[in-house]
Amino acid sequence: MNEPSPHLLIVDDDERIRGLLRKFLMRHGFLVSVARDAAHARRVLAGLDFDLIVMDVMMPGESGVELTRALRETHATPILLLTAKGETSDRIEGLEAGADDYLPKPFEPKELLLRINAILRRMPEPEPEKTQPKIVRMGPVRYDIERAELSRADSPIRLTATEVQLMRIFAENLRQPVSRAKLVEDLGRGGGQAQERAVDVQITRLRRKIETDPKQPRYLQTVRGEGYMLASD
Repeated sequence: MNEPSPHLLIVDDDERIRGLLRKFLMRHGFLVSVARDAAHARRVLAGLDFDLIVMDVMMPGESGVELTRALRETHATPILLLTAKGETSDRIEGLEAGADDYLPKPFEPKELLLRINAILRRMPEPEPEKTQPKIVRMGPVRYDIERAELSRADSPIRLTATEVQLMRIFAENLRQPVSRAKLVEDLGRGGGQAQERAVDVQITRLRRKIETDPKQPRYLQTVRGEGYMLASD
């Protein structure tokens, strides 16, 4: 039996762009729904689950960054932000809000397709059968490697697709430093300082979910000159 096609939600106030992206992505095998603004997107999300959300940042009313921040309270669905702003600080704001990636406008549709597929590949595959769980213990926080689940005192902690991928990388290299360049490569992103800075933002966000004091991390440590390392109890 064939796997169902990934279902994407496109959120953009520009009707022409919504239509073009919908046709392009449907031609490449995706199911696509659209929303014209944040309020419309909320109504759609109330009734449907999606594999990924592609969202414009600059929209009337609630911005894409504001909606991303709100969705992260209840949804772990991957989010790719489209932004006309080229400043690194604006892109970092989106990542800090909970976005998994960003793509500056104007962009080639093929690059959007590559980014979408890269994000979807980061999502954990379902386990074919129940296996003995492997647990990384970090004080009151536990990470189940097999299930890709993070919890604190048995309460689940939502992870984005990028955070799931980061935890997988660190769990595979437990107590060993992983360089920022290696993290960028394993996350399927292009190289360069901007991407390494984006990884720093993701690490900061992940620390807030793991550490009792994120400013003085005990478990997700910075190893000077070598990168980042996950330790455990």
